Amino acid sequence: MQPGIAPTTTPTAGTMFAALYGELTPHAWHDPDSEHDAYQLFHRRSLAMGWLEDRAVLTSGTTGGKRPVGGPGLWAMNDAGWSHPGAAPDAGLVSWFQVEAGAVPSERPLPVQPFLRCAQDTTARIGTVRLSAVQVLLPVQGIGPASRPPYAVVPSMRTTEWFGERDPAAKTPVDVAVNSGRAPTIPAVAHQLANALAELAQDVFTYGAHDVTERADTLPPLFHDTFWNGPPLHGMTLRGELAEWSCEAVGWLTETIADCAARLGVGSPLLVTVARSLPRT
Repeated sequence: MQPGIAPTTTPTAGTMFAALYGELTPHAWHDPDSEHDAYQLFHRRSLAMGWLEDRAVLTSGTTGGKRPVGGPGLWAMNDAGWSHPGAAPDAGLVSWFQVEAGAVPSERPLPVQPFLRCAQDTTARIGTVRLSAVQVLLPVQGIGPASRPPYAVVPSMRTTEWFGERDPAAKTPVDVAVNSGRAPTIPAVAHQLANALAELAQDVFTYGAHDVTERADTLPPLFHDTFWNGPPLHGMTLRGELAEWSCEAVGWLTETIADCAARLGVGSPLLVTVARSLPRT
């Protein structure tokens, strides 16, 4: 099964794909055969939050023509589900979502943080979620680093204070695998990318120089290799601490990785997997 892409005439950054892994305990009242499936719930949630590019049309009562309804939004809906035929039986897949991200404004990051927040909200609507890993396909090719204004060279840095008020005990050890598929792009810039992240004035994700390894280990993606230049052969892993274990924190981190990679000349999709790891001893 290969995810499809909804036709569009508006500029896009590319496809974003998110897979949530862990455990899901459905609510007692949830009907697994309900018409309120993952696609419908994600669509309605992103529409309600103003994140969806609404391509619906309606007929004008005076001219008989059609006109668009809604604003441009951050993405257009492609597909979603609670299960996937490409998932390994023991992988613990909880849900997955695919959208076509809109063109990225010069002062904004890829909209990964709202994308993952919407994915988490949708999944939590039907049950209690205990996440163990989040995997995201980032359309880095849709970022234009040369167009970034001086005040937003890495746009996600403008929102770090959202994570400022938090329980210090919420810090979570994580492994962050960044993979460039068949292209050896990420290993070629691994240490530069690690240094670029370390030089940012932030404490949302922290790690030391010894926490960087060049290896390609990651969860197998749900989509076909031709969808993104796979399989995931070339990568790096950062082991550090995330300010909190939430889809919003993972979204902030992956937005930041995407911009730092783009500034280093990476211009193809990246597969990023953020997984909870055992505490250091």
